[in-house]
Parts: sequence; C-alpha cells; structure tokens
Amino acid sequence: MLRRSETHSRFPGYYDVMVGGAVNVGESYEEAAARELSEELGVRVPVRFMFKFLCREGISPVWFGVHEAVVSEHLVPDPGEIGWQDWLTLDELRDVIDQWCFVPGGREALRRYLESGSGSGAGELAG
Repeated sequence: MLRRSETHSRFPGYYDVMVGGAVNVGESYEEAAARELSEELGVRVPVRFMFKFLCREGISPVWFGVHEAVVSEHLVPDPGEIGWQDWLTLDELRDVIDQWCFVPGGREALRRYLESGSGSGAGELAG
C-alpha cells in the first residue's frame, strides 16, 4: 500500500496499491511495469501479467495493464512519487478499499485482482 506524495500532479495524497505510468513507444506492458517498479520503489524484479482493463474513472479513460511481482528486497520509494508505503494483508486491503481515499484506477484494479482469486498476499501490483 502506498500514499502518493502531496506534491504529486495527479491525486496527491491518495492511496494506491499500484505503481505505474505510461508505456513508452516500443515498450511492452511488462517492460513498463518492471521499469516503474524500479523508478518508484527502487526494486528490479520480474513481473507477471495479470489482466488489462479500460478504466473510465478518474481523469479520463485509460488502459491499465496490471502485473504482479514478488518483492523480497528492501523498497526505496521515490519521495517525489510516494509519501508513505507499508505492507498490508489481503484482509486489511479488503477492509480499507472503500474507507480510504484511493486513486480510482488503483481501487478498480485492486477489486479486480481480489475478485480474480490470484492474490497470494506476497505480491506487489504494478500498473
């Protein structure tokens, strides 16, 4: 779980379970997800594609490619992107999904992830 920095250009201070950004020209969703994990959390790990969906909430319709990664190394969050981060269990995530102020795409991705039954509790979601 992370909270975006208060200086973030979109949804400052909102909670999210994903790190992510735009896919560069010629870059796959998987390459972009791995790059974003490295840029925002300072970890270099393989990612596994979970699903793709069109999010119509938030700023505008945007495609999300959701990936899962097993992260065992120490996180080094980029303070320009992330103001706080901590690990939550799947039960804790279910408890806060409708209570905390979430980034709309992150909330929808988390719901879809939990409904898929794929969450093992050991993964990190990366958009």
